[in-house]
Formats: sequence, C-alpha cells, structure tokens
Amino acid sequence: MREITVATVQMKPELGQMEDNLIKISEFITRVATEQPVDLIVFPELATTGYEMGPRFPDMAQRIPGPTVNLIAQRASEFGVHIAFGMVSKEKVESILYNTAVLVGPDGDLIGQYHKMHLRGEEQIAFRPGFRVNCFETMFGVVGIMIGWDLAFPEVARSMALDGADLLAVCANWEQPNTDEWNVYLRARAYENRIFVAAANRVGEEPSYTFCGQSGIVGPDGKVYASADEPIEGYALARIDLDEVRQQREETQVLQCRQPAAYRAVVKKY
Repeated sequence: MREITVATVQMKPELGQMEDNLIKISEFITRVATEQPVDLIVFPELATTGYEMGPRFPDMAQRIPGPTVNLIAQRASEFGVHIAFGMVSKEKVESILYNTAVLVGPDGDLIGQYHKMHLRGEEQIAFRPGFRVNCFETMFGVVGIMIGWDLAFPEVARSMALDGADLLAVCANWEQPNTDEWNVYLRARAYENRIFVAAANRVGEEPSYTFCGQSGIVGPDGKVYASADEPIEGYALARIDLDEVRQQREETQVLQCRQPAAYRAVVKKY
C-alpha cells in the first residue's frame, strides 16, 4: 500500500497583504502538521495575495525560487511535508506574470511549478496563460497540479492521468453561486480518470466575489473522503491509499479502452 495523509486548507487571504497571508499560511502549516502526521498540504490559488489585485499584481509578483517560495520551503522542511500553494509569479521580463502553483518538498526543495492555462475573465488581462501540463515526481507518487478554472476542462486532468499522476492537487478561487459546479467537477475528474483529487478552495469576500470553500478530497471511485462543508477557514484531511488508482483503472479499463484516433476534434482550435 502507498498510504498518505493529505490536507486541503480553506483559508481567506487578505487582499494585497502578502506578509499577513504568509503568516497565516505558516500558521496553518504548523497547525496541520502538529495535529497529525501529514504528507501533503494543499493551499488555495493566489493564497499569498488574494484575487482582485488587478493592476497591483506586478507589485506582488515574485520570481521562482524567491522569497515566498524559500519561506514556505523552509516550513516544509521543518515539518517534513510536501506543500502546494498558489501565488503570482514573474519571469525575467518583468511584464510577464503568471497565476502559478508551486510544489515544494519535505527537504525544502522546489519540486516544480505550474502556470494556470485557462484564464477566466479579468485574469486574461493580468496574466499570461501557461502552455504545459505538468506532473511532478514525489517520494509517494506522481502529483499533477491544476489551478481554479482548469478544473472545468477535462483535457487537463486526463492529460495528467495519462502522464502517470496518482493524485491531482487543485488550488482554487471558486466563487459562489457556482458551488454545485465545483463539487460536480471534483467528482467528475476523479471518476473519469480513476484518480484522487485534493482540492483547496478559498473562502471570504472581495469587492466582486464571495468564495464558496467546499475544499475536500475525492477518491478514484468518487468517494468523498473529507470535505470542509462550511464556508469558514479550516482544513479537510484524509488518509488515502494511492494504490487504489491502479486497482480502479485495471478494473474499469477507463484509460485502456480509449479510442484516441476518434478524438481529433478535441484538440482542434475552436
């Protein structure tokens, strides 16, 4: 068995208050990791800045690695845990910004980063879309990372499953009144790929949005292992066995029975 413990943190970032948000993230890491042994902690999208930053995003952006990643990596090392979290990142060209999720390891190492591909609404003004689906090797298995609206595109999760992912970590800012949509997507992505999904969605309000929370962990058979049902800060936690992914895929043949030659329309530009 490949049993691991996963936590998805449901927090409210304060808009534009990076220092306060990093303190809160650090406190959550301490709380989760001291209350029980844990292998992976997932935080929401843009957890260090909040969502509606608009023209202020360039002032909040950092390179990777950089001060924010180094700080969270240090905390990961202190507790021997993997941590996935969302932030705004920049390239050497200062004007190129990405909505990014970062994965750091229990040795304080930077495992990888993923740039959100599917930008929604005003995100298209602030960020450049990513262009690559990334999966990352960890000591317990392969983790795929997606951000927010990526969840609505089945191609993302399927690509990660075909690349060997055992678990999808979702960092999100999913808003009301779309709570039902969020929950359906989580279970659908788990079912259709026979994969674990660990999703951290923020709570709280910003000028134009109220975020719905509902963070949780779903298994490859659609079972909800844990969920944070109330729209308040906290976390959901579950002990899962990643070997169930292989077992479920062998039983259902959901990947083996695909007919890729018939799916050409899927990769056509609309």
